[in-house]
Amino acid sequence: MQLANTAIVLDFETTGLSPDMGDRAIEIGAVKIVDGEIVDSFQALMNPGRRVNSFIESYTGISNAMLAEAESCEIVMQRFADFCQGFNLVAHNTSFDKKFLDAEFKRINHSYSGHFACSLLLSRRINQDAPNHKLGTLVEYHQLPNDGVFHRALADATMTAHLWNHQLALLQQQLPNKAITFELINQISKRSKAQVSRYLLSL
Repeated sequence: MQLANTAIVLDFETTGLSPDMGDRAIEIGAVKIVDGEIVDSFQALMNPGRRVNSFIESYTGISNAMLAEAESCEIVMQRFADFCQGFNLVAHNTSFDKKFLDAEFKRINHSYSGHFACSLLLSRRINQDAPNHKLGTLVEYHQLPNDGVFHRALADATMTAHLWNHQLALLQQQLPNKAITFELINQISKRSKAQVSRYLLSL
């Protein structure tokens, strides 16, 4: 049984939307949560081996000059592999971050054994009254800690970690005698919005 309050929460900034189209990671940020407490963090710019376009520079604040001085993706991802070893993983919009994690790990012939969970999918199930489920909206909606920085990897990962802890607390209130595990989170996330209340009552 793997409790959901111990995990690596990660976020990538990238050159575009899909590694299948040749896009690469340019920054990774992650925080390590153990028993609901943030105990460590990881952040690094990553040189993708080519220039990024002006939209990405403007969107992230990460310039080509910054990336020119950064370590290669391969070196950074090897260090991150050590950081996340043995942990389950969380991201906000996991389908995006998992694609890049898998692609970058494939380049260094590394794989991971942890399970992935998505705070965005979970929010859609348990916070159906939220205006939308963008990270910035949820941070404001739940009045979570933030430093006002968005679209930088460590800042977004840290906000996602606060959101994740808040989501787990909300679930624990509804299920006071139930262990909140990764398996339970993923079971909730798989269900339709209409099914969630009935499912939680059945536990």
